[in-house]
Amino acid sequence: MPWSRAALYMLASLLLSLTQGLGMNLAAANLPQLQGPLGATTNEVTWLIAAYMAPNVSLSLILVKVRAQYGLRNFAELSILLFVLVMLLHIFVRDLQSALIVRFFSGIAAAPISTLAFLYMLEPLPPAKKLSIGQPLVLTNIALGAPLARLISPDLLMMGDWHGLYLFEIALAMMAFAAVYLLPLTPPPRAKVIHWLDVVSYLFIAVGFGLIAMVFTLGRVYWWFEAPWLGIMLAVGLASLTCTIVIELNRENPFLDIRWLTSKEILHLAGTLLIFRLLMSEQTAGAFAFFQAIGLQNDQMTILSLVVIGASIAGGLSYILFVKPGRENAAQMIALGLLMVGALMDSNATNLTRPEQMYVSQALIAMAGVLFLPPAMATGLALALKRGPTFILNFIVVFLTTQSLGGVIGSALVGTFITWRARFHLQDMADHLASTDPLVTQRLAQLAGAYGRVLTDRSLLNAEGVALLGQQVTREATVLAYNDAFLAIALLAAFALAAMILHLALRAIRKSTSPEPQPAVS
Repeated sequence: MPWSRAALYMLASLLLSLTQGLGMNLAAANLPQLQGPLGATTNEVTWLIAAYMAPNVSLSLILVKVRAQYGLRNFAELSILLFVLVMLLHIFVRDLQSALIVRFFSGIAAAPISTLAFLYMLEPLPPAKKLSIGQPLVLTNIALGAPLARLISPDLLMMGDWHGLYLFEIALAMMAFAAVYLLPLTPPPRAKVIHWLDVVSYLFIAVGFGLIAMVFTLGRVYWWFEAPWLGIMLAVGLASLTCTIVIELNRENPFLDIRWLTSKEILHLAGTLLIFRLLMSEQTAGAFAFFQAIGLQNDQMTILSLVVIGASIAGGLSYILFVKPGRENAAQMIALGLLMVGALMDSNATNLTRPEQMYVSQALIAMAGVLFLPPAMATGLALALKRGPTFILNFIVVFLTTQSLGGVIGSALVGTFITWRARFHLQDMADHLASTDPLVTQRLAQLAGAYGRVLTDRSLLNAEGVALLGQQVTREATVLAYNDAFLAIALLAAFALAAMILHLALRAIRKSTSPEPQPAVS
């Protein structure tokens, strides 16, 4: 393929990656700003994320077989057409109910877009470069979605609140639509691969993954043990996945090979990916959420978003230039080290910390995210290809589960930990604030003095001072809770790094002490 045409395919991949990433993150990055236009509370607007993730976390699994049976060209054209039509539905959104319906279908329509991004990036590259260049570039492009959403959303909201966001999504969808139709992919041979039991198994998977994603999205805002329907949803989701396991264990040609998925190598890979996805929540559910908690808006974090974007691109290019075959483990250890250092730097935040104090730490974490995933994905593909091409679907299950569903679970766990620690610190500080303490009395008088010219009633003046002091205590408790979360993530990264070093050392020892095979005697 000529270099000019190859560049067009790579640009199309970038466009598709950004289309999918921004479609998922624009709403998530602006939930407080969407409450007013949609007339929703904080808890209600969180359902927008749950509605999007419910179908999105599992749909890519069945699409692998749909693409193989009905042809790549049909798959690409129909997928992007469906995506454009769903984006156009945003025009009719007027309230929360209609927004939830549209976001649900957006999650369905966006599922094949990331697959198309991979295919368009790999199309112009020779086989030897598909994993070493194509894969890191796609993963880097996908990583740009979240920081780019925070970067551009203030201007889009100024154009018209919710309408400004969806108009931009529609524009991206139309551009992606043109790119897919003008740049056809090489169609592989078709094969009849869908069995009716595949559909049954997938429906159980969709219900299970979807309900679990919704539980972890909504659990923190409704609190886990205070909403009985969360437990019902989780039980139904686990029961659905159990039905899938029972069906697949009794099939000759299963949709998913449960025995392979529960093998030692795959469980180790899945655990590694899941832990790393949890660690990466330091950036989304940690640093950016920290600044929002102390009152900053997205437009005040513009340079921080640019730093994260630049560091992600630098990390992807560094991987392509320096990580050669055999250096994958070194790249992952460097990524864990960067994560540990970045989270440790953030753990000293105060209420005076501003984005410029976190430029270095967040750049390190962004680079870590891009350095870790490509070798992990290559390892999984190698394990799958050893068993045959049909096992690629099984690896996709592992990768998507740890990244999409794992991302939801990671954010929920980090957010829950922050809420728990904030309550702990708030209670601890409240126990030490006695009204008889002269310092407390002096602070109350200082805070109430701001209303001295407006309020003449002494009791009302004291009440205002108590309220202002309560706000300050709550803010300090929140800052301490985020510091605890950053420190916990740093410790978990250190533990993961130590475990990886120990695992590689033990494997090297076993390899050096194992007897070499003797030549056969004729």
